[in-house]
Amino acid sequence: MEHSTQNPSFVLRARQEVAIEDRPRPVLEDPYDVLVQVAQTGICGSDVHYWQRGRIGEYVVTGPMVLGHESSGVVVATGSKVTSFKPGARVAMEPGVPCRRCEYCRKGSYHLCGSMVFAATPPWNGTLAKYYVNAADFCYRLPDTMTLEEGAMVEPVAVACAIGKTADLRAGQTVLVLGCGPIGVLCQAVARAWGARLVVGVDVVQRRLEMARSYHADGTFLPPPAEAGVNPMVHAEEVAAAVKEQYLGEGENGFDVVLECSGAEPCIQMGIYAAKKGGMFVQAGMGRENVVFPITVVCTRGLVVKGSIRYLPGCYPAAIDLIASGRVDVQRLITNRFRFEEAEQAFELVKAGKEDVFKVMIAGVDS
Repeated sequence: MEHSTQNPSFVLRARQEVAIEDRPRPVLEDPYDVLVQVAQTGICGSDVHYWQRGRIGEYVVTGPMVLGHESSGVVVATGSKVTSFKPGARVAMEPGVPCRRCEYCRKGSYHLCGSMVFAATPPWNGTLAKYYVNAADFCYRLPDTMTLEEGAMVEPVAVACAIGKTADLRAGQTVLVLGCGPIGVLCQAVARAWGARLVVGVDVVQRRLEMARSYHADGTFLPPPAEAGVNPMVHAEEVAAAVKEQYLGEGENGFDVVLECSGAEPCIQMGIYAAKKGGMFVQAGMGRENVVFPITVVCTRGLVVKGSIRYLPGCYPAAIDLIASGRVDVQRLITNRFRFEEAEQAFELVKAGKEDVFKVMIAGVDS
């Protein structure tokens, strides 16, 4: 495509149909907004989900939509009342802007705002374009030591921080993380940075376990497959007992914190059995909408069960600090890089689910 001075955008036209379109350059309408030239964008599983299935739960794609929400860029214009940035500022963009007025926003739970405008969530366009307008107070300045590629990785690290905050992670705890994809290993990294005594990762893919071990996990566990005819709950309890025996030993009835980042039903079941009495279980992975869940175990063991979605206040600054300080090396997670014109190839690669593909980045439109 020959780029014009307008706004080349990677558009989901219909389910399983994408194309690069040249759309009008966005105009600043709110005096508190900024116009950002997007520099780097990471592909998230939700982007692929919308592309392939056209919906996630209640969010249904009903018309053309620009994809992408894990982005960094450079401010090129500011609204008349923006004082925090000037053109040329390098920023990470938090892609969800709440109303700031509802009950949830006013009590600090803005991630639950019913009027949230979230990039690449129907009906809102995403960030995989040359230009994107975002609220200035939901942009975060990048330190000079951070690259714009690292700036795009702030989003998944912020998700991991939100999961950690939801779990009320504290120093000295034992933490089990189910799923060693990008969010899972970043949860392991955050748990380690926040002082966890023991961090264990679980996955059924050997390559991901190797990544977890070389990253921040103290140990990993490969669950054995269930034998034919075995009750899934019996299998889940047996697997949980095996991982507890291997890493906690006698005298410990389970992990202080279990972070479920896979969305897989067997992992959810296993995670409940792996948590200690009175322990914390946080569900962050999203797979099937309905699963068989051992609710009686939750009651008899007095577990605290929470769900985690997107980000909490302070997660973006915390993520930038973790990356800038070197405590979380996000560059190691980036396995593939594409030019903007190759965006569809990048999405195809993520969809293929190859074991050696971890985080895929798409560069911005060349000026």
